[in-house]
Amino acid sequence: MDDVVPERAWLLMAAGNDRGHGGNAGYDDQIDAYYSWDSKVPNHKSLRVGDPVALWDKTRLLGVSVIEQIDAWPGMKELHRCPRCETTRISVRTTVTPRYRCMKCRHEFPTPRADFVDVQQYRARYDAAWTWLEGALDEREIRSHAVHAGDINSIRPLNWQTFRAALLATSAGPAVDRVAARVELSWASDHGVRVEIPQGFGRSLVRVRRGQRQFRDHLLAAQGNVCAFTGSAPSRALEAGHLYSYARLGSHVEHGGLMLRRDIHRLFDDGALAVEPSTRCVDVSPELERYPQYARLHGDPLTLRLKDVQLEWLAKHWDEHRRGARRLGS
Repeated sequence: MDDVVPERAWLLMAAGNDRGHGGNAGYDDQIDAYYSWDSKVPNHKSLRVGDPVALWDKTRLLGVSVIEQIDAWPGMKELHRCPRCETTRISVRTTVTPRYRCMKCRHEFPTPRADFVDVQQYRARYDAAWTWLEGALDEREIRSHAVHAGDINSIRPLNWQTFRAALLATSAGPAVDRVAARVELSWASDHGVRVEIPQGFGRSLVRVRRGQRQFRDHLLAAQGNVCAFTGSAPSRALEAGHLYSYARLGSHVEHGGLMLRRDIHRLFDDGALAVEPSTRCVDVSPELERYPQYARLHGDPLTLRLKDVQLEWLAKHWDEHRRGARRLGS
């Protein structure tokens, strides 16, 4: 995948309640699925389908993915203004009163003045290739890969080549490969995956986990409320895990998944957990062995019987993540 060179990449701020800036009420984000912004945000029309994104919370990297779809619609935004000079450049303080301070006129006040303006709202979905990488890079490292030094915008251009190299140095190879595969798929004109959309973003990848809900319902009906690695679990704690790279294939396969507990799903996707094909037993990677709740899974058989096609997918997963590594009992 080294020949896949993205045209652009973006660093997206997802600070949650620790925003510091009090000029607006924030945005509706689900970090592992979508990111929201509006037409008041710098670079608001620059993002495109197929662009890699990295999300951070001002102190650490959260994860990476590729934009699958961008939706736009008219809406209203609540702005918070300084009651003296009317600017929205106000800061929120958590340990000092009054809570708000104007960064322009230095006025301090307990409550900002609310103002409502018309905006264009945007939402980018990227869940198909999402990989959690919490803390893989710290604030200093992340800022060093911004295209423009000193950039303070919530959406800022990212140097993907240097950022990619930094991720590879942290053993985040599976995440890098997942992004590369999805970028390649998003530009694959010979598969009919590009469509024109009126918002000016150029195209939308139509293979955005379409049918994911039906896929999960199918697996639940077939396998029950059972995590294949750990046993019985509430249905709300279970996810439909693909045994193959959805980012690469872009479609659901009837027997291509297992119900997995949410944390098990993430660890399986990254190869920290795998299944030895001949024994059908769980293999726990060395870096995961220091956590007793996962270390105890090592050598345990899966909790359900597998179909031949599922074993084939698990063998491919094993070859990808355990090639040259230790085997069970070694």
